[in-house]
Amino acid sequence: MNYDPEYQRLRADRTEKGAYELDLYLSKKHDQLLASTLQAGTYKRTLSLVIVDGFAVEITETQANVLRSANGVRVVEKNQELV
Repeated sequence: MNYDPEYQRLRADRTEKGAYELDLYLSKKHDQLLASTLQAGTYKRTLSLVIVDGFAVEITETQANVLRSANGVRVVEKNQELV
């Protein structure tokens, strides 16, 4: 995701409460982005990544292209499985 001052503020709070609030904030933010970009029921967000303000989601290649062009999205990469 692009620079987000609220994310930066919450990430700087190293307390247990701060970590909890950051998790909630990112989960809601990522869900809102997906809901505003992709059709409901056609994707599955599997996790949010606090350290990089990113998330993993199961989507089609077409949906990945739509997500790439969404406002606030910096990069979309295909998962690379390690053998």
